Amino acid sequence: MVKQSTLWLTVIFGLLLAVGLYGSGGGVVEPGHAVLTPPVPLPLDAYAEAEAAHALELGVEADSLGLIETLKVRIAADPINLVATLLFFGAIIHTFAAGRFLRLSHKYERSHQERLKQANPRSYIDDKDPVDFRATLFHFLGEVEVIFGIWVLPLLVTLTLSKGWTAAYSYIDTRNYTEPLFVVVIMAIAASRAVVSFAEKALSGVASLGGRSPAAWWLSILIVAPLLGSFITEPAAMTIAAMLLARQFYQHRPSATFKYATLGLLFVNVSVGGTLTHFAAPPVLMVATVWEWSLPFVFVHLGIRAMIGILIATSLYYLVFRKQLAALAEGTEVDSTKMEGASRESVPSWVVVIHLCFLGWTVFTLHHPPLFIGGFLFFIAFVIATDHHQYSISLKGPILVGFFLAGLVTHGGLQAWWIAPVLSSLSEVPLFIGATLLTAFNDNAAITFLASQVPAFDPHTAADGLRAVALQQAVVAGAVTGGGLTVIANAPNPAGQSILSKYFGGDISPLKLLAGALLPTCVMAAVFLFLPH
Repeated sequence: MVKQSTLWLTVIFGLLLAVGLYGSGGGVVEPGHAVLTPPVPLPLDAYAEAEAAHALELGVEADSLGLIETLKVRIAADPINLVATLLFFGAIIHTFAAGRFLRLSHKYERSHQERLKQANPRSYIDDKDPVDFRATLFHFLGEVEVIFGIWVLPLLVTLTLSKGWTAAYSYIDTRNYTEPLFVVVIMAIAASRAVVSFAEKALSGVASLGGRSPAAWWLSILIVAPLLGSFITEPAAMTIAAMLLARQFYQHRPSATFKYATLGLLFVNVSVGGTLTHFAAPPVLMVATVWEWSLPFVFVHLGIRAMIGILIATSLYYLVFRKQLAALAEGTEVDSTKMEGASRESVPSWVVVIHLCFLGWTVFTLHHPPLFIGGFLFFIAFVIATDHHQYSISLKGPILVGFFLAGLVTHGGLQAWWIAPVLSSLSEVPLFIGATLLTAFNDNAAITFLASQVPAFDPHTAADGLRAVALQQAVVAGAVTGGGLTVIANAPNPAGQSILSKYFGGDISPLKLLAGALLPTCVMAAVFLFLPH
């Protein structure tokens, strides 16, 4: 067995070495000669000449070239575009199949344990038996947080074989992984005992208006916590909301339908709840500087409608599930009493204040990884020094979420070739709908970032400045509206899934999540489209 493993490792290492040598062109560069590697991806303006030539062949103006023809030209100009997009959609399809992989893993593990038990029942000990390779493999393939990272591997191989190793690592070097790093840090801090205790006490005051019943907690968490995303960032708001929902709602074992409805509502509310300011939510942050959006502008044109939408959507779900909430209140009186007693274990005020300072520092330096990572190291030291007032720091969940987002950033950087022309070809209402739907297949911050690069959305260069501003609002409103449809639609969603997945048997169905988010998404769409601003 050891010899076979060594042989396989040698073969794999040899293949990787061969790919590296092939991609680097042998690694020989004569003095005085530079190796010109085409940028990956090609800048959008690099397609202009090819598109103009193709339009001339068709006898039309370059500006009137159809969407399909534009995409054909861009594929012909750089075939890696099509391959990268197929791999990206392969990763998306994989996320929908993750539950099946987990079920296969459990099936193979049960079969493996049965075989071991039958072979030698007397010496059968679960935790000492070797694992089944198929069960481990399918469990790994079923972890949603690692899927996009898995699909980065064939992407890198494709880039290396087609463009060379220099182009492959240069592409990775030019990606901005600040957000994944930030999410790892902010999740770890926001999940600390002091911060959760502070948030729970703050929301307890709101829940006290309804007697701190499950319904009161449910309403206060889903209405107030998402709005915090406009100030402490959406990942922190998601972490706090998910942890409080776990304590005050999910542990009471509501029905599966109610579970998914609440999860979908949480994702949608957090996505739109960050639009009260221009500095916290990534979809708004991506465009605020480029489009010169101020805090009052964002609050008036997006924030007010976001708050109205959150109130309407949450109230509708409350009316639909009010009987189930009442049943939870009747069936959990003993449990809630025990939980309240446990939650009264106080954390000293000075510890809470210091944790909030670490949280504030991380938010304040969110664009500067060396600063917030350095602050996080001090935070870890403080947690160790005050261990008797702390939960154990668990980095598994935050790191997996960060890995998920890093994979999404890597794939998303190669999708501008088709997303940008799709967005620029639409008028206001179709643009809103298109941005909402596209967000389901890509991070909403990526959608707004690409929109900020489209000349049609710039009032300084567009023929109609007022229309350009209307298009700006439409694309951002659509992007945040669709942020709850899938796990990949909004950066904080994986954090919520990581915290709450255990209440779904470790397997959150993408289709059921989509169904749960559909009603609040439609409510938000109606509010953004029809309310005056």
